[in-house]
Amino acid sequence: MFPAPLAFEWDNVTVACFLSSYLVALGFEAAQLLKQHSASHWLALGMAVAGLTAQSIYLIVRSRAAGMPPLLSSTHDWLLVLAWLIVLLYVFVELLDRRVALGLFVMPIVLILVGLSRFVSADPNPNLVRLRGLGMFHASVLVLGMVGVLTSFLMSVMYLLQHRRLKTRRGETEGLRLLSLAKLSRINWWGIVLAVPLLTLGMATGVWLSYLSASTDSPVGLLRWQFVVSGIVWLTMGALFLWLLTGRAHSGRIVAWRTMCACGFLLVTLLLLQLASGGVHGTG
Repeated sequence: MFPAPLAFEWDNVTVACFLSSYLVALGFEAAQLLKQHSASHWLALGMAVAGLTAQSIYLIVRSRAAGMPPLLSSTHDWLLVLAWLIVLLYVFVELLDRRVALGLFVMPIVLILVGLSRFVSADPNPNLVRLRGLGMFHASVLVLGMVGVLTSFLMSVMYLLQHRRLKTRRGETEGLRLLSLAKLSRINWWGIVLAVPLLTLGMATGVWLSYLSASTDSPVGLLRWQFVVSGIVWLTMGALFLWLLTGRAHSGRIVAWRTMCACGFLLVTLLLLQLASGGVHGTG
């Protein structure tokens, strides 16, 4: 008699599973800087897909246990959904054009998001449990807005690197092929144009959720420092948005520098905010 095959337990999938997959994928991407080889590309992409699969299983298991969508389960899950969307975008772009060295820029951000998710609250927000419809919309527009911010940040970094390479008349580094300045500038512009309205909707629905929570057992005040800091960050992004839409034609380099600084400020501030408060939806 042959022994019965071991059943796969979805509950055995942990953060460490997909975190290690993404770390190995980054290693294969970095290896292409030494010697560009199609095998390294496909191995990096394969590890990214493996990590994406494991992360999907992890989020599904947690969602079923909480009886809520991942975006509402907790701040822990919200950050993982953001990382999941970034990896999905990376895989899609790599399948369209494998020559673009996107993984070197994307994977460090993904690793930071996944790593940070282990230090924030893994408990559901009671206000979002009660106000499920509005809470889902709030969390969705916030995560999509953050995808736009991350996209603009990465495109700005790539633009400045490409600009410097062209200015110094250097050839492309092996394994570090970037998009043209025109494409990078266009994607950067659209990232901001789409991100700011989404973040504005997220801020507005957050204020409305705070108002509705006043009648619950766990009210959230608008004068909390988390809301004040988030408002300052939103004003920074709003100023960049208006500058891009109403200002005169600016050089791509200036746009890239200002976008990188504004988006970097937003990312660092909000991520530190979640680490300090434990919640992306105004929970303490």
